Amino acid sequence: MENIKTLDKLPMNKQAKIKQINCEVKLKRRLLDLGLIKGTQITPILISPSKDPRAYQVRGTTIAIRKEDAKLIIVN
Repeated sequence: MENIKTLDKLPMNKQAKIKQINCEVKLKRRLLDLGLIKGTQITPILISPSKDPRAYQVRGTTIAIRKEDAKLIIVN
């Protein structure tokens, strides 16, 4: 059985590749527009004081993703 890891569980400053995005079409379109596509490298770089959202480095840009959305992104 494969060990499935979601983006919200990725340790700080550890790089991973996006494997799959499992969410509704509207949110998926928004994430794709931000550059979150299969095979893209992503790294969590900052946690807000309230622990949500977290900032991620993607394609040379920093973006914030809520924990509830990060749970829908599978990485490896």
